[in-house]
Amino acid sequence: MKAFLILEDGTVFEGTHIGADREIISEIVFNTSMAGYLEVLTDPSYAGQAVCMTYPLIGNYGVCLEDMESRRPWPDGFIVRELSRKPSNFRCDMSLQEFLEQNGVPGIAGIDTRALTKLLREKGTMNGMITADETYDLDRILPRLKAYTTGKVVEKVTCSEKYILKGERTRESGGRGLRVALLDLGAKNNIARSLVQRGCEVTVYPAHTTAGEIMADAPDGIMLSNGPGDPKECTGIIEQIRKLYETDIPIFAICLGHQLMALAAGADTYKLKYGHRGGNHPVKDLQTGRVYISSQNHGYVVDTDKLDPQTAVPAFINVNDGTNEGLAYTGKNIFTVQFHPEACPGPRDSGYLFDRFIHMMLSQEQHVGTCEGGKCNA
Repeated sequence: MKAFLILEDGTVFEGTHIGADREIISEIVFNTSMAGYLEVLTDPSYAGQAVCMTYPLIGNYGVCLEDMESRRPWPDGFIVRELSRKPSNFRCDMSLQEFLEQNGVPGIAGIDTRALTKLLREKGTMNGMITADETYDLDRILPRLKAYTTGKVVEKVTCSEKYILKGERTRESGGRGLRVALLDLGAKNNIARSLVQRGCEVTVYPAHTTAGEIMADAPDGIMLSNGPGDPKECTGIIEQIRKLYETDIPIFAICLGHQLMALAAGADTYKLKYGHRGGNHPVKDLQTGRVYISSQNHGYVVDTDKLDPQTAVPAFINVNDGTNEGLAYTGKNIFTVQFHPEACPGPRDSGYLFDRFIHMMLSQEQHVGTCEGGKCNA
């Protein structure tokens, strides 16, 4: 069956329908990963978007359900050059086509994804429609595309109630006994897993949990997760994060959490022309000079030109375009990164950031232990 991808500038790509049989309007973005399409599909940060994979053959190892990063796929649509119909993998549970059908995700295959990617790079991210209607009317569709916004999608992807994940008991679990509060803004599973593997007990909270409720549980550290959408639309969440910022509790934030912490501390964010999405983005640690290959998925960044150094200083930068990839907060036990250290693209070279967070919590715990009667001995 024929399918069409219609962009808001009037460009039309004709291909073959894949996935679920329905029409969608969404923000069209591209991802440059060569593998990991299931992780892309189940990343809540893609809520409100349709993803074009730049690698030409997608689906060749099928779908391994235990690799999912959340409970379901989140993109509105999926765009590929060629969809493999006969996957080969001993772990395969089903084909990608079956996965898309079962989860109601429509898509299009057989289009020139290279041309689409170049167009999005030149003109910037655009809205688009995936449809199988051969009688489409551009004059009626284009106003609908231009009016589309992703809206407040954090509410859509967050958990409905808080729950607890227990830490693993291993010799390497340096954070054994530490309790971490994870604010679920659209968290990928491997964020909590990375903490659990280090011996932490992780309590996961819905995105609109108040700072008071989190503080009442007396966590040793706070984790702010990744998530979708424009950070400036999360006004209520920002207000609660501002209250967490004013405490002395160690905080580590990733992606959307990084942006929200910056906004809570008085900094600013802006939208990139076409964003950073893929598993091959180089970032530089400004303290050590070392460069890491990172996984990224974001359309907004912190504006360091408007950043007060008394509040925070850049800790990482993107080697490709010089945009901010992380902040260290002045006089605070807070550090944040724009990329995904839990996603293992390097494969694990930036996992040390979780170890740094563990060390911060342990150091804070030892420091508090030296304070008696309101007076610090160390």
